[in-house]
Amino acid sequence: MPRFLGSILENLLGKPATVRYPFEKPPLPEGTRGELNFNMVKCDQCQDCERTCPSAAITVHVEEKTIDWEPFKCIYCHACVRACMHKAIEPKANVSRPGYKVGKKTFKA
Repeated sequence: MPRFLGSILENLLGKPATVRYPFEKPPLPEGTRGELNFNMVKCDQCQDCERTCPSAAITVHVEEKTIDWEPFKCIYCHACVRACMHKAIEPKANVSRPGYKVGKKTFKA
C-alpha cells in the first residue's frame, strides 16, 4: 500500500485527465471531416460531386440550379471535395449529429 500512496495522491490532487465534455468541447484533431458547404457562386453545376459520391448523398438539379445534400446519407469521406475542380465545396470542421429528422440541405444559386 505505501508504494501506491504517491500515485494515489497525484491522481487526487492533480489535473483531471479528461475534459468536462458536455460543458467543454474537446479540440478537434487536424483534418477532421465535418459538414459540407456548397459555394454556389463558384459552382458551375458540372455534377462531378454527384458522380463521385459513394453514398449518393448529393443531387444536382441543373435546371433549378440547386444542390441537395443529405447529411444522413453522407459518409463524410469528402470525395466530392477532392473531385470538385472549381473548389466550390468547402468542408467545415464542425462535427455534429445530423439530427433526428431525415432531411436535405438545399443550396441555391
